[in-house]
Formats: sequence, structure tokens, C-alpha cells
Amino acid sequence: MYEINLTEAFFRPQADAELRNITVGELLRETADRYPDASALVDIALDGAVGRDWNYCELLATSERLAVSLASRFDPGERVVVWAPNIPEWIFMEYACALAGLVLVTANPSFQVKELRYVLEQSGAVALFLVDSFRSNPMTEIANDAISGNKVIREVVNLEDEAALFKKGPRPAELPGVKPTDPAQIQYTSGTTGFPKGAVLSHYNLVNNACLFAARKKVHRQSVWANFMPMFHTAGCATTALGSLQAGCKMLMIKLFDANVLARLIESEGVTTFFAVPTMLVGLLEALESEDRNMLSMEVISTGGAPVAPELVRKVRDRLGCSLQSAFGQTEASPMICFNHDDVTLDDICYSAGQPLPHTGVSIRHPETGSVLAVGEIGEICAQGYNVMIGYHDNEEATRAAIDGDGWLHTGDLGKLDQRGFIRVTGRVKDMIIRGGENHFPVEIENTLIEHPQVAEVAVVGIPDEKWGEAIAAFIRTKDNKTLNIDDLKSFCRRYLSSQKTPTIWRHVSTFPLTGSGKIQKFRIRDKYLSGDYD
Repeated sequence: MYEINLTEAFFRPQADAELRNITVGELLRETADRYPDASALVDIALDGAVGRDWNYCELLATSERLAVSLASRFDPGERVVVWAPNIPEWIFMEYACALAGLVLVTANPSFQVKELRYVLEQSGAVALFLVDSFRSNPMTEIANDAISGNKVIREVVNLEDEAALFKKGPRPAELPGVKPTDPAQIQYTSGTTGFPKGAVLSHYNLVNNACLFAARKKVHRQSVWANFMPMFHTAGCATTALGSLQAGCKMLMIKLFDANVLARLIESEGVTTFFAVPTMLVGLLEALESEDRNMLSMEVISTGGAPVAPELVRKVRDRLGCSLQSAFGQTEASPMICFNHDDVTLDDICYSAGQPLPHTGVSIRHPETGSVLAVGEIGEICAQGYNVMIGYHDNEEATRAAIDGDGWLHTGDLGKLDQRGFIRVTGRVKDMIIRGGENHFPVEIENTLIEHPQVAEVAVVGIPDEKWGEAIAAFIRTKDNKTLNIDDLKSFCRRYLSSQKTPTIWRHVSTFPLTGSGKIQKFRIRDKYLSGDYD
């Protein structure tokens, strides 16, 4: 823990660790050279069965073979979308794209046609790599609809078809030079317009953030990191995958979080660490109550995405016998900004996200004037450093709004710093809903619901929820004030949106609370709901 005594809400970067000027591909080669026979990747089936594994020498060989194949089919800098769950081929693509100088674009495997089409078209992707289906989502069928009329896509490749994945193209089969400052990934995140924005992250961003995060987490050569965070998130493909890579440790590639499966794997595979949102920790504890398991291998769990209840921290420590460290970040920061050390108090874990990582500046600024506030005052959380994204893909206006002239990333989150430099997140300038660690933007859901013939006006807000952190609630004024048909509205949502974006709370309203300019006051809707007015 840094010994800091702030006089204003400005935490200056701490240079107590090295920043590395290397690419993702160079990090892979370095680790494979250092630990060639060490277990690198283990494939875990949906039922928890342990499948094939790769050591670092094999992981590098497979990734380089795929990289040469990709280089023969695509030019450096071209963008390719990976649309799949947590399977080994996802990792192969991540490293192969890095070696071939391609930009990997991530996509949620629960996407429907409209969502996938948007990512493909906005990113300017030239290829789509996918699986046939996942969790009953007919991905091949959806992909065919999503690329209809797309003149840019040259390939649609099944990741599990080895011949198609590794085929050779007409270009020279040689790997280009790749620089640490080159773009490595585009990660899509919701924006104030309701349309997702593609955060462009460099090799330098991703490698250093993962290394510094894993170092504070004290991941080591003998660690066994269970990765059930989705690979289309930075928590899966960056923090966990690259964090494991820099440590040279074993990573279990788990397709989907299942508390019973995780409990069994901790016992059988000697899992030492993972990242989990609080709802997952609740599920794990419930699974252990149903069936006792040996948790002695566990060392540390990192968590974020929602506040951590003190009772949950105590239960994790008592039952799993390991430390629990809370974090704060966002995709645009590659993603981690702050992370608690392992020697902090229970209150620090529950009510703060710790101190900033090395080489990261954090300030709390007035949302309108941009001035730095006093210690303890609430304002917008801003971050500065190596981890700030290159910008939003093909969106200069949004980039300028997010990153100011001095390089400060304006996160859109509200918080405060105490004298020790611990950050506490108190809310959001943006109206984001965080459900189970997943970010959802109300405008996207509202834009879908307003198309329903029954809906005259709609407001979507986040409601505090004990299990999920927040639940998505839709408040709807119907045409002619007719009664809501909730089943019909749910079905309508599911035709256009992923299941996790579909509201679980539905309320019919005759009027909305408005500002003087006629805008809906969502905070008043939330307050009225919590006080029972909408029951």
C-alpha cells in the first residue's frame, strides 16, 4: 500500500514498477522461451470436464502457425471479429492476430442480428470468426443475416473447422513487424448516444495493464487462474489471459460460469485465483453450502463491477480462506485503474476500489468545469497514463469528449478520493446500469422498446438488486393508456436484444416526472419506485 497524504483529489502516478515496451506477441514468445514445458492453457467443457491442454511451447507454435495463415489472407491493420465463447481457439486468435498485426474485434456470443451487424459494420471488419451456436443461440444463422449486403466481409470462418481456420491465402506467408503502440483490439462499450463505441486498445495498453494488475494481485508461476470471465470482455482476454501469460502460469479456459463446476475445479485442479463479480461469489458460496469442497488451494480473488457487501467479504474469507481484493476500471482504461492491495482493511475492500495501479494518475474533477476537487468531494473520476485507450474507432467526436487535451480520460463515473488515495465509486455521470458486472446502456433498450406498437414513451433505469447489483426496470406509458402486455414486450425485446438486456421489472405509468425542459428525470423514477409509488 502506498503511503500517501493527499491535499487535493489528485493522485499522481507512482513509478514503482516497470512499463514494458513490448507487444502481445513478444510477451508470448518471451514466456514460451522462459517456461516452454509449463502448462499454459487447459480447455474446460461446459460440464466441468477437463479437456486438452497446451504448454507454452505448444501454445506459441499453434499461435504462430495460425498467425502465418492469417498473414497470408489479411493485411496488417485489418480488423477481424471473433464471435465465440471461451474456447481455446479464442486464445489462438488473440495471439495470432497480435503476431500478424491484425486488430481483433470482440463480440458477445449472445448477440442477435442487429447487434452483430452493428459491430461488423462500424469496425469495418473484413472477416468474422465464429462457432455454429452457443447456449441455443443459432450463431451461424444470425451471422448469415448480419452480413447480408456487407461488401467488406471477405471471410466467415468456423473456429472449430481446423482446415478453414489454418488455410493459406494468396499473400506472402510471413509475419510483419508489429509495434507496441499499434492497435491490438477493439472492444465495444456503450456510449451516451446509445450506440456502442469501439475502444481501440494498443499492445502497450493491454500488456502493461495486465502485468501491473497481476503483480499487485501477486499472481506467480505456480498460480492456477480460472478464467470464466467472457473473452469478449477485457476481464477475460486482457486482465486474465495476459495476466496469466506474464506470470507463466496455468489458465483454465471455462466456457461459462457455473458455481458448482467452479467449486469442483477448485478442488480437483488446485485453482488459486480468479476474477469474479459479487453475484458469482454469492453463487459459489451457495454451491459450497450444498456440497462441501476442499478450498485450500485458493489464494486470492479479485472482484469489481458492483459494491461488495461486508458480509460477503467475511464469508469469502472464512469459507475460501483467501483474500478478496476489489477493483475499479473501464474498457477505455485497458481496463484496470485502481485495485486494492492485499494488506488493506475490511472497510477498504467493501467501500473502496483501492489505490491506482502504478503509472496511473487519478483525479476527481468537477463534471462541468473540469477543476480538481478537494479530498472527499464527489466528482467525475478521471484517469491518466499508459493505459488510456488510443481512442474510439472512427469516432473523433466521442474520443475528444472522453479524453481531454491533457490526456485525462473522463470515465463518466462519480467518486471521491480520501487522503490516502483510496477511490470510492459513488455513482455514474452516465446512466449506465451494471447488472452482474455487465454494463447496459438504457438508451439501447429504450430505442428497442419504443418501436413496439404498444409503447408511447419509455424510461429504463437501474434498480438496486441484492443478487445482481442492479436490475433493469422499464417504466412504460402506453398508447391510449392501455394495460401492459408484459409477455409480448419481453418477446419483442428478445427478438432484437440479448437476454441479459431484457428488463426484469415492468411498470405501467400514466406520466413521467419531467425537468423544466421536458426531459424525464430518471433519478426521481428510481426514488419513487424504491419508496413504493410504482407498486
